[in-house]
Amino acid sequence: MTVLQKKAANPIGHLTPEDIEEIGRRLDEIRAEVIATRGARDAAYIRKVISVQRKLELGSRAVLLLSLFPPAWLIGTAGLSVAKILENMEIGHNVLHGQWDWMRDPKIHSTSYEWDHASPADQWKHAHNDLHHTFTNVVGKDNDLGYGIMRVDEDQRWYPLYLAQPFWNAINAVFFEYGIAAYDLELGRNLATKERRQNPDFKARTKQVLKKIRGQMTKDYVVHPLLSGPSVLHTLAANAVANVIRNVWSHSVIMCGHFPEGVETFEKKSIDGETRGEWYLRQMLGSANISGGRAMHIMTGNLSYQIEHHLFPDLPSNRYQEIAPKVRAIFEEYNLRYTTGPLPKQVASAWAKVFRLSLPNDFGAKLRSLGRSAGPGYAGLPAR
Repeated sequence: MTVLQKKAANPIGHLTPEDIEEIGRRLDEIRAEVIATRGARDAAYIRKVISVQRKLELGSRAVLLLSLFPPAWLIGTAGLSVAKILENMEIGHNVLHGQWDWMRDPKIHSTSYEWDHASPADQWKHAHNDLHHTFTNVVGKDNDLGYGIMRVDEDQRWYPLYLAQPFWNAINAVFFEYGIAAYDLELGRNLATKERRQNPDFKARTKQVLKKIRGQMTKDYVVHPLLSGPSVLHTLAANAVANVIRNVWSHSVIMCGHFPEGVETFEKKSIDGETRGEWYLRQMLGSANISGGRAMHIMTGNLSYQIEHHLFPDLPSNRYQEIAPKVRAIFEEYNLRYTTGPLPKQVASAWAKVFRLSLPNDFGAKLRSLGRSAGPGYAGLPAR
């Protein structure tokens, strides 16, 4: 993986400017069709998901009142883990993208929703919606390329510190919500100099994050455990395990959507004067999907359709499965690679890249063949 513009065989070299704008026009048509047909069916879907998630969380916390008994601990922990995943992935992430703003329901409006996460909603929306989705996979512009702690592209300069990135990535997976909060604060950059550390805006945002973390920890590690009485320690452990499971799952899904072999990156200068069609094309090639059934799609927040999500981040998540065949047909018609594969294969591919790029390029190249054995499945015609 290196920036698309430096590849010997450019996977979009066969496209004319007219082709690219036609792709954009057709994708705009898909978007307009979904917007024109949003309605009761979509509203019923998200309200049902919210209802199931709330009941599952309440029921699991009730069971954990008896977590002193192993069966109750296992059932309560499993239920709470699923509830937290649903809240973060299918509800929180998508609500904060504005996917349900058209319903005019303040409970699930992007301007008022606060999620069960260490990162405050406003800070996450800026780092994710405003920056990442605008500059998707542009090296030097999209900080999501390794989150500032990993090297995930050959065009990123190598430093000896990257030798430890497989370890950092494993730690990041376990504490993912806190890693995201630090990332949204641009913690490394803002702690680098005295001037940045003393910046009033940085101080205010840091206080906001610490307040959010304090509230989350009080809920999970003080209030609910104390309500369990004799089961206090067991409930505390259950909450910790549920948070780790949620973090590792979220981390894995995000890795699969952005880092597997087959996902393209781009030079900064390539987006100068970028047209609507070119922006669409960058989203198409800068994302990867996860294949699977309905349960998989719901538990990933429909980010198993990461390609469709990057094309249309504010469309209702339940519609991605519906439009995916239309999007895929465009890939095939224009001889573009639609990167997809089952979860284990995509996770293995992303981790192989993390290991390979922890080394300098000349060493990493020797491991490329090993990484390919765990690479994603490719649908459509091979890129030229």
